[in-house]
Amino acid sequence: MIKKRFLLLLFVCSSILAQKDIDINELKWLPNSHSFWINSGEKIVVYDVDKLNQGSTVLTDKQLKDAGFNGEVEDLVWNQNKTKVLLYTNSKKVWRANTKGDYWFFDLTTGKGKKLGANLEESSLMFAKFSNDNENVAYVSKHNIYLENLVSGKITPLTTDGTDKVINGTFDWVYEEELAARDGFRWSPDGKSIAYWRVDATETKFHLMINNTDALYPFVVPVEYPKAGEKPSSVKIGVISIASLKTNWLNIPGEPDNNYLVRMEWVAANDVMVVQLNRHQNQASIYNCNAQSGIANLIYQEKSAEWIDVFDISSGVYDGFPCQFVDNGKAFLWSSDADGWMHIYKISKDGKKKELITTGKFDAYFKAYNDKTKSIYYISSPTDATQRYLYETNLNSRKTKRITPEIFEGTNEYEFSTDGSYAKHTNSNINRDLNTRLVSVSDHKKIVPKEADVFTAPTRNFSLEKFKVTTVDGIEMDGIMAKPLDFDSSKKYPLFFYVYGEPMATVANDMPYFNGFIDLLIPKGYIGIAMDNRGTPSLKGTKWRKSIYKNIGIINTRDQAMAAKEILKWNFIDSDRVAVHGWSGGGAVTLNLMFQYPDIYKTGVAISAVTDQHFYDNIYTERYMGLPSENEAAYVEASPVTHAKNLKGNLLYIHGTGDDNVHYKNAEVLINELIKYDRMFNLMIYPNRSHSIYEGEGTRRHLIDTFIKFIEQKAPPGAK
Repeated sequence: MIKKRFLLLLFVCSSILAQKDIDINELKWLPNSHSFWINSGEKIVVYDVDKLNQGSTVLTDKQLKDAGFNGEVEDLVWNQNKTKVLLYTNSKKVWRANTKGDYWFFDLTTGKGKKLGANLEESSLMFAKFSNDNENVAYVSKHNIYLENLVSGKITPLTTDGTDKVINGTFDWVYEEELAARDGFRWSPDGKSIAYWRVDATETKFHLMINNTDALYPFVVPVEYPKAGEKPSSVKIGVISIASLKTNWLNIPGEPDNNYLVRMEWVAANDVMVVQLNRHQNQASIYNCNAQSGIANLIYQEKSAEWIDVFDISSGVYDGFPCQFVDNGKAFLWSSDADGWMHIYKISKDGKKKELITTGKFDAYFKAYNDKTKSIYYISSPTDATQRYLYETNLNSRKTKRITPEIFEGTNEYEFSTDGSYAKHTNSNINRDLNTRLVSVSDHKKIVPKEADVFTAPTRNFSLEKFKVTTVDGIEMDGIMAKPLDFDSSKKYPLFFYVYGEPMATVANDMPYFNGFIDLLIPKGYIGIAMDNRGTPSLKGTKWRKSIYKNIGIINTRDQAMAAKEILKWNFIDSDRVAVHGWSGGGAVTLNLMFQYPDIYKTGVAISAVTDQHFYDNIYTERYMGLPSENEAAYVEASPVTHAKNLKGNLLYIHGTGDDNVHYKNAEVLINELIKYDRMFNLMIYPNRSHSIYEGEGTRRHLIDTFIKFIEQKAPPGAK
């Protein structure tokens, strides 16, 4: 989000701006177009990619001040025809992001503006957006949805029962964290109604955190948190009429507290499409629902022996609808790995016809669709799972081609215009720094900058290289190795493993960096290794990714340890100085490696680790492990607490007491077990810090120094 104070100039006044003034790193796409806006520091400039020399600017500083606006613009929300805008400012953190704040409305034709939600609490508005008829804005405040008329200024509550436990128009902690759901309401195409989620968490228990530092007496911070084995919160979707304020509830089959309503979108004036997952998340159902009658018709259903990824869980994208409509709304695109690879299918709107669009033994992760050219764009890497490239398959001809030119070897990311015709393209690899350009997608022609591409080496004082290692179990794993620049193969170096190992992320990526902490140690004389085991979201097909099902903490631990055994055979590795580090799920892997394979891993730093799968939330844990009642033996075997008695080496454990994700409870249960067996270890607790351990003056510096000092003492640097 933008955090700069700027001067906004009149939208209707165009100015000629040189392309060299366009900072594409600040690019933000506008709706239904290939126009974008950029904060230049003194003004916001709107560009049409086809007319880059004519940048239009919006509003004047005087108009902002006359309206009473004196904050920092953090984001802009546009109406469909781009004549009106909402300025988002004064934001505050909810769970992971600053999703509540203040909104100001400005009419770009008249230049007039005003603050919305005048009688509501400061910095409490969420997800404000225009009705398609441009008459109203809706937003959430304090778990209720409000309507504000842009002419009269009248504010009408559309829901009134919102509390900390009854949530309208947004989501509880676990939906945001595990289903990437934040924005919980959608305007109908005609602007006459709103469809919204209602989360009833009345039966969901609180996890209580204690704040010991911010008041004379400690106080409790409750976090609504359903743990593995606990029933989900009850969730339903309603459609509220703006005229009558009456809500019609969609009659979606299944118990509302035993299923997940993952995504929802209007697909016609009176039709709402809903994607539902069952509790086990191995059955996805798509319903077409009548907004007035509430009748839900099942149009497509998919089942799996493991779990189903309705969307790319590792993409970091929130609220994205997984169905892209094509053929004038008669069909939609749907991604599935049911045939052994993630592929894109076309499914008729009634669900009766299903066609495979992408073929071949490779994964295809959908990114965008261009309705004019009928081009489907997706990320794939058929020959190297550590890299990412853009591919195109034409919906009509089914011809497939790679779009990313060969010169852009490595990892390629694309941020598409909303019409799918242009994209901000970022390329890098282990020997090439991040470089960004604006391109036309079909031919990958560069629009800006005009200068020739210059690929620069990353600024770092170590080298990176890729490798593969095959374990005794026949598992081939990709790896990235970091070496000091003065590396001498005739000497032996201490080895530092960086691990994650779970289905949310990969670490062996063709990127120009290694790990923020370990990076500081490599030049002092360490070898760094990062490898991806089975179960990580590598582009290696369904079997690779889902072999970890009901075996998190078991399969990934063994894969990492068996690969480490092969690496210890390398003649430049000092097997007496082997360290390992991971955070969160990687912290759990670190502990399991230290406890189950103490003869390999002599030193470890685990941060914010899940020490028992029972303690983590139900959506994530049950997705990958099943319910505890059905898989209790694996839950116990996967827990580092089960194996803590085997600790032999040097362990530093770090956790924040304000962690609402992996609760501090995990630390204390582990500590108790280590004490029980008289196992010596080091401990660093950060009061009231969250999962990322960054809040408070000096925190990150202290964390880094603690980390570095411990490693240098227990696994001294330098070749021998």
